[in-house]
Amino acid sequence: MHEGDIASGKSPPPPAGPPALTGKKPGRRTAQSRGRRLLIYLAVVLLSASAGVGTTIAVRHAGASNPADTRLPADAAAQARPEAMNDETVYNEVEPGIVDVNANLQYLEETAEGTGIVINAAAGLVLTNNHVIDGATSVTVTPVASGRSYQAKILGYDRSDDVALLQLPGAAGLKAVPIGDSSRVMTGTSVLAIGNEAGQGGSPTVAPGVINGLNRTIEATDQSAGINEILHGMLQTNADIRPGDSGGPLANAAGQVIGIDTAAGGNAVYSGYAIPIDQALSIARRIAAGHGSSAIHIGLPAFFGVLLPDSKSTDPRQQASQERQQAGSVVSRSTGCGTGDIAAAPDSIAPARTGALVDEVLCGTAAASAGLFAGDVITSIGGRPVTAPGSVTSILGRYRPGSMIWLDWISPDGSSHSALVTLSAGPAD
Repeated sequence: MHEGDIASGKSPPPPAGPPALTGKKPGRRTAQSRGRRLLIYLAVVLLSASAGVGTTIAVRHAGASNPADTRLPADAAAQARPEAMNDETVYNEVEPGIVDVNANLQYLEETAEGTGIVINAAAGLVLTNNHVIDGATSVTVTPVASGRSYQAKILGYDRSDDVALLQLPGAAGLKAVPIGDSSRVMTGTSVLAIGNEAGQGGSPTVAPGVINGLNRTIEATDQSAGINEILHGMLQTNADIRPGDSGGPLANAAGQVIGIDTAAGGNAVYSGYAIPIDQALSIARRIAAGHGSSAIHIGLPAFFGVLLPDSKSTDPRQQASQERQQAGSVVSRSTGCGTGDIAAAPDSIAPARTGALVDEVLCGTAAASAGLFAGDVITSIGGRPVTAPGSVTSILGRYRPGSMIWLDWISPDGSSHSALVTLSAGPAD
């Protein structure tokens, strides 16, 4: 490994050995048809791309929480590193516990690919980024060591810290990655980022670098989706983290995972970011124990199956107006269900003073079974008044999949309707 190469941000020539050391990848998304988003977090600063359309979340701002934590130039950090790094040795230590993660985003007609690590082989527990599985209706995990795919169970996730915990029921032959202590990481520490670059699967690829910042706060954004996330306590590195690496390991010279590859970006100076492993594991333990909170969601959310305007207005017509300004068009009221690809408000709207306007009803959902259509306005769920689109999310958050609730709405012709619906398990959000 050549210090000059690392200092300049270039990946050094791979050592003789596994062909996996010839490249590098973070998370990506594939889209057969890029339609309306269902609040899908494609990939934190890095990652979310797929074979058709790639999406990368860029870091808009990075700052140290501790004023004493100054950022070292890459060459100075490389010279200051306390230990030598052998790429091949580190790779061989970590690779048996790395998995490829493929999320099926049914309602977006997309897939999202990323990386994960096994943290408990006996229980089949896999740690990854929340943005890798955000919007997923199903998740497939493939340990790179065996190449055998498993249908994963989403145990839970933390949107604010971008951590998700999966389980592989019945998976055999798993091996957990060695875990390090991220609290002892210093600037100048040599690291190796490993991941499923571009979501291509198979042998992971690698990117060497050093830690050149601690306890960083960043604003990660997906410009195409208009999503912004503030992430705290991040490790900063000059390792070349790319789409597809999301959820993958950042390892130290001892072959121990000290962080979860999560974001990357920069203008004049490139920076990659990783969630410290201590922080990620703390969240994973709470999820595994079933301890939900305002930030941690256990299991999949209850799902109704409607697309609503991104508006805080209580007036359905104002919601539609804002939607049309954003989309620049309207759509005729549909007498059937859709697949989530409508990108505008309906032209016919129920005469309700308050409530949540329905932009589209997704096929095969509780809303479709109840008989809702685009242009209807939801006024009550479970006896609780719906005053705006945000009310639907907050009310449904009180329920679990399988719950039966009463739904009230008004149609464009002014008629009122009620129905008892059974909520299904929806996409991870």
